Amino acid sequence: MRLSDVDQLFTPSSIVVFGPSDRPDSIGGMVYRNVLAAGFKGPCYAVNPKYTEVAGRPCYKGLREIDKQIDLALIAMPADKVPDILDQCGEYGIKVAVVHTGGFAESGDKGAALQERMVDAARRNRIRLLGPNCLGVMRPASALNASFGGEQARRGNVALVSQSGAVSTAMLDWSGPRRLGFSAVVSLGAGADVGFGSVLDYLALDSQSHCILLYVEGMRNARRFMSALRAAARLKPVIVVKSGRRPAGSRAARSHTGAWVGSPDVFSAAMERAGAVQV
Repeated sequence: MRLSDVDQLFTPSSIVVFGPSDRPDSIGGMVYRNVLAAGFKGPCYAVNPKYTEVAGRPCYKGLREIDKQIDLALIAMPADKVPDILDQCGEYGIKVAVVHTGGFAESGDKGAALQERMVDAARRNRIRLLGPNCLGVMRPASALNASFGGEQARRGNVALVSQSGAVSTAMLDWSGPRRLGFSAVVSLGAGADVGFGSVLDYLALDSQSHCILLYVEGMRNARRFMSALRAAARLKPVIVVKSGRRPAGSRAARSHTGAWVGSPDVFSAAMERAGAVQV
């Protein structure tokens, strides 16, 4: 992934949220309200054909009504609608998207086929994709909370990259009373496109991130991950927490990401060779 593409995940100048509503349990609504509450400096547009207003702001039927340059799309629509939304994003020049929605490869064969369609749509439109089934992204220094994870993280110098949204949320809840801050929080979800390797490449050169904490459930591209990990570990401390050391944890990790979990001993040896610290 080109660094300019990754940068738009953390420092977009404009955002569109697909699928928000005023329902309390609406993931899209949570994402939209979190972006607004964090004090994002650029415009944030809501798109949902069912509504004309969300959170007291205009809601549009589609990108055609907005007709503005947008850097980042946050998608919280039903899984079967995501490929078409990516085609719309491509038509209007959006190059980075976060898919919060689940129901893809982690849910079985039908979901896996839908995930292939989604990835094909992203590639066809040259869109880089974070997710699916992910919490989102936080970048406190940029007043960005593009997630449905609650309040914005405190600003600090620890970068957290996790495949589990639940673990990210738990870390944020734990860190608040202890006044621990974050330079970035990234929930990879299923990692259908953007994975650990791409994010590590960015964070390794990020002056705001003094150390990197990874929560790993499984691997999709081990070679890419190891290459980026070695490079990052030469520049700053990288701490790795690995789930799936026991059968129950392994099954839970696979059901969430749909990724290969692998042998704990092999993984530990690889972390040591890369210069990372596994805990």
